[in-house]
Amino acid sequence: MKNVGDISLQQQFSIYNKLYNEYRTFQYDSAFTYALNLQKTARQLSDPVRETYAKLKLSHTLLSSGMYKEALDSLHTVNPNQMPDSIKIDYYALTARAYYDLSGYTQDSYYTPRYNNTGERYVDSALALLDTNTLWFYALRGMKHEIAVQPEKARADFQTILNKFNPSLNQYAMAANSLGNYYYKQGHTDKAIEMMARAAIADIKASVKEGVALMTLAEFLYNNGDEGRAYDYIKQAQEDATYYGAKQRKIQVAAILPVIEGERLTTVEGQRGRLVVYAVVVTLLSVLVLVFAFIIFRQLKQLRVAKRTVTEANTKLQEVNESLFEANRIKEEYIGYSFNMYSEYIDKMEKFKKALDKKVIAKKYDEINHVMKSLNLKKEREALYLSFDKIFLKLFPNFVPSFNSFFKEEDQFIPKDEQSLTIEQRIFALIRIGITDHEQIARILEYSVNTIYTYKSKVKKRSLLPNENFERKIMEIKAF
Repeated sequence: MKNVGDISLQQQFSIYNKLYNEYRTFQYDSAFTYALNLQKTARQLSDPVRETYAKLKLSHTLLSSGMYKEALDSLHTVNPNQMPDSIKIDYYALTARAYYDLSGYTQDSYYTPRYNNTGERYVDSALALLDTNTLWFYALRGMKHEIAVQPEKARADFQTILNKFNPSLNQYAMAANSLGNYYYKQGHTDKAIEMMARAAIADIKASVKEGVALMTLAEFLYNNGDEGRAYDYIKQAQEDATYYGAKQRKIQVAAILPVIEGERLTTVEGQRGRLVVYAVVVTLLSVLVLVFAFIIFRQLKQLRVAKRTVTEANTKLQEVNESLFEANRIKEEYIGYSFNMYSEYIDKMEKFKKALDKKVIAKKYDEINHVMKSLNLKKEREALYLSFDKIFLKLFPNFVPSFNSFFKEEDQFIPKDEQSLTIEQRIFALIRIGITDHEQIARILEYSVNTIYTYKSKVKKRSLLPNENFERKIMEIKAF
């Protein structure tokens, strides 16, 4: 790497100039340092043109940082008469901007018009030297029309820069910024915000920290009701102004920032208040939801209990209905069976009486004994049992297979035919139709009560079922 002494003064001047241009709108301290180095090198070269050029660069840096007095003091040391037109144009344009900026900063009814008039004279001097078909010509004339409150002429000049020329990022930002101000003053807020946003984007792309577009955009957005973005942009504008070291920009930002920040604080406080209200409302609603959920849950639980109770009641009712239906059917069958049996018994008794009457009337007393012997009670009782078996199996056709399912195959009770029952089965058949009294069963079957107990015990012992469950399973055998 070469030392500074190894580089010629012309090369040093060129390098300092390039470094100055890089920092000119990025950071005041560095730009100021390189402008001083430019002046020092120009003096070493004893080149009046380069010295004037360096003074203009230093004056531009002082002006960009808001040091108006120092900038004008530096400009007043310049004698443009012996300089080339390019230096003269830069001098007149820079001096005009210094007086215009000082006018905007002062905002005084006495001094402001004086500064504007002085600035206008310098602009006219620059315009007289410029080719009318150059971007720089339209930029200076547009600035003159803007300060002179000739908005339509200013708009036309700045719009021409965008339409006719190919401006650099800095030139584009300058023209878009002025157009944004024009549209805002004309009441076209959306268009003004758009142009100012374009200017701010161009400044960001060009790494311009001393630009005014972002600050103005924040002000436009704030006045348009967008406090959130306005606050973000004004804070960024403040950071940029502080980073560059632009004193006038920091003062301008300081005038706007408290207003936007206060409005934003009010908005945030309002939002916080609304959030508190919403939180309270949501909490109350949540409590209500929980209360209703608890009530609904309890009601559902009660409904489930009620449903289960109703279901159980329906099941029991159905069982009762089935039992009643079964009992009614059994009663109907057995009533019919009883009438038939009684009718047959009466017929037999009537025939028996007539036979006795004949023998008595005919005085054939020795034949009465023969008539008496014709009455076979054992046969009649067997017929009675067979009739009972037949009507019972008609009502309970599955009784025998169901009964035998309670036993091992070798212990099952097999009737002599399909329409009869064994003695054991007949005992439990009487129990199935509701005759549970052992004495009554004994009378019907003409057995002793002990015999009935013996039969029942023998059957239960042979069964696969526990003794206490046997009769319950007998009662579960369905009719029909």
